[in-house]
Amino acid sequence: MQVVVPFAAESPKTRLESVLSFSEREALARAMLGDVLEAILETGHEPTVVSTARLSPESESDPVTGHADIGTLVDRGVTIEVDDRPLTDAVNTRLTAANGPVAVVMADLALATPDALTKLFATTADVAIAPGLGGGTNALLASHPEFRVDYHGASYLDHCRIAGEIDASLETVDSFRLATDVDEPTDLVELLVHGSERQRALSTLLAFGFDLETTAGRTDLRRVK
Repeated sequence: MQVVVPFAAESPKTRLESVLSFSEREALARAMLGDVLEAILETGHEPTVVSTARLSPESESDPVTGHADIGTLVDRGVTIEVDDRPLTDAVNTRLTAANGPVAVVMADLALATPDALTKLFATTADVAIAPGLGGGTNALLASHPEFRVDYHGASYLDHCRIAGEIDASLETVDSFRLATDVDEPTDLVELLVHGSERQRALSTLLAFGFDLETTAGRTDLRRVK
């Protein structure tokens, strides 16, 4: 099975501009990518990163968090390809060329675990989708040779429709960890609550000085330094 991880290298996480600088967003995006790749490797699969720009792998540990960077994961079987086309086009090219099942896992699933991904990878349906909150598609597995993606708008509904049009069996994978992608400042709360300090993303966020603040029964994000 081929596992594809799209990664937007040039303009990382623009919706986090209100709380993170460009360099911080870049570091967090790379940390989340590392966590996703690590989780995939632990399932026994070797993922391919499809990056919009050259992604220089570093073999040294991050001086802030101490975690090994992408270079170590490349040494363990991760492949990096550059493809600057829109997400839909880049993924469909790989679906068209594939000789078997293809999984597509987004790079910002900071809470993804090997167990959650194994549940997706183990499906016997022609198309399995792990939807994100708000109607997106955070991860999918396509075994039907005619299935193609369309990531515009409410892509989960579009992918369900496309599966129906080609008479493909469909399974929705219900997973909190795969449903949680980090796009908005409120998503960082989920990372602080449910992340593990063994993960690059949480360690990076803590190194930036973020913490949880509970007021009037609501948990929010605060920066303490």
